[in-house]
Amino acid sequence: MKRRLFLIVAIATSMALSAQNYNVGSSTTSRDVFGNETTTHRNQYGQTTGTSNTSTDVFGHQNTVHKDSYGRTIGTSTTTTDVFGNRQTVHKDAYGRTIGTDRSSTDVFGKTTTTHQDRYGVTTGTSRSETDVFGTTTTTHQNQYGQTTGKSRSETDVYGNRKTQQQGSSQNSSIWTW
Repeated sequence: MKRRLFLIVAIATSMALSAQNYNVGSSTTSRDVFGNETTTHRNQYGQTTGTSNTSTDVFGHQNTVHKDSYGRTIGTSTTTTDVFGNRQTVHKDAYGRTIGTDRSSTDVFGKTTTTHQDRYGVTTGTSRSETDVFGTTTTTHQNQYGQTTGKSRSETDVYGNRKTQQQGSSQNSSIWTW
């Protein structure tokens, strides 16, 4: 009886773990000769859901304009980096209202932890990233309760183009702000 119960628990655990591997979308980023980046976001069916265009100003701030699939601006993000290498990204909606903030820091092992907060400063989740020797970055996304909500894997080709594949805990989940 114990052996049968263990087998049932093992199968249920396996099914629960496999349920966290839904393909929820992808993004492809390309960079021009001026260092500007264009990211195309796609859903799990390969349909374009929006684009993000990033440029860097003379102060080193990264400014990103997010657009939906019809080309309408739905928000902006501004990223600044302090002298310690910590990054802060402020997200705003189409009307210029702050809707969230991301704060990232990298430890001595090269692992990056990002804390996501809503417009009120309440933590809504975290993302932890690490890059292997091949340059592949794997990020684990968690909600405010520490539960894993998804993972993403980014690879950069020899031309500097970056492809990110996203997996979520359900077919309807999204681990991206935009």
